[in-house]
Amino acid sequence: MKTLQQIRRDLHQIPEIGFQEFKTQAYLLEEIYALNQQRLTVVKWKTGVLVHVKGLNPTKTIGWRTDIDGLPIDEQTTISFPSKHEGFMHACGHDIHMTVALGLLRRMTELPMDDSIVFLFQPAEEGPGGALPMREWLKKDHPEFIPDVIYAFHIAPEYPVGTIATRPGLLFANTSELFIDLHGVEGHAAFPHRTKDMSVAAASLLLQLQTIVSRSINPLDSAVVTIGKMTSGTVQNIISGHARLEGTIRTMDAQTMIHVKNRIEALCKATEMAFECKVEIDYGSGYYQVFNTPKITSNFMEFAEQDVATNLIECDAAMTGEDFGYFLQEIPGLLFWAGVDSSYGLHNAKLNPDEKVIEYLVPFVESYIRSL
Repeated sequence: MKTLQQIRRDLHQIPEIGFQEFKTQAYLLEEIYALNQQRLTVVKWKTGVLVHVKGLNPTKTIGWRTDIDGLPIDEQTTISFPSKHEGFMHACGHDIHMTVALGLLRRMTELPMDDSIVFLFQPAEEGPGGALPMREWLKKDHPEFIPDVIYAFHIAPEYPVGTIATRPGLLFANTSELFIDLHGVEGHAAFPHRTKDMSVAAASLLLQLQTIVSRSINPLDSAVVTIGKMTSGTVQNIISGHARLEGTIRTMDAQTMIHVKNRIEALCKATEMAFECKVEIDYGSGYYQVFNTPKITSNFMEFAEQDVATNLIECDAAMTGEDFGYFLQEIPGLLFWAGVDSSYGLHNAKLNPDEKVIEYLVPFVESYIRSL
């Protein structure tokens, strides 16, 4: 049987983006089918996997969710087991997440507990979003496997191994991608009156978008509208007939997200009138807020505080996004950060989590789950 370290390194070498995790799914299934199947039910969903471990005398089902996809990032680490998929990398720690889940699954098959536990190996967390369709699939096709409570974790590069950070209530923000295309009339720079200049229209719209948070959102609320990329034009003496803005929206309140999008749409309609053009909006993938169930989180934090190997931190809410929020929208539970002591942050091409988090986290989570 492979060590958990070897499993993590194998998974690190085969990162795949959302709903294309074919090698990852095959690898997970190989490890799952190597276990004692006596109490297991294994179901595939798209490129994900569900594993139900029947309890000895179940009164409830506990859920553990892990994400399995990588990112379109060209790895720049110096580790001896880099990605074999050029242009792709596990730059968000999902290789660690999967390994911890497999480690827990091993322990639950070796030493079954009274209650049942379901492991959800969920694809497409980074996009276009796998949690919501996986949740709906569960409700429609396998309601018997819907957990009564659900847990997940995410690596935290800024904390050392042995640190757990979380908080009751809001932990991660509501998020949405934002893509805006502006269509006008291209033409020669010598004849601007015959054109509809989308460089100017996009520049004007970009500046107006920055007024949404400062002038339309309650200053006691929190929101972000960021345009990270603007493209327009072809050569220096041609007036652009097309421009594109790409960005992100993040809010601490679900209703605020609706308000921000309404303002974006109003500004885009105004831009159409002012610049005689057509504006199209695509919100891409959007994630619901991660809201930790207060009582469950408080109990978890009390358990962590009493663990001699754990340093517990009650952290602040963050504008990061995680589609685990869709599970918490309907199922009580929580998500927590686990330190991995890396000088490079999430989605960085040089991210290199400390593997010691695996040998720390598996027994910690196992002890907590058994205490339930």
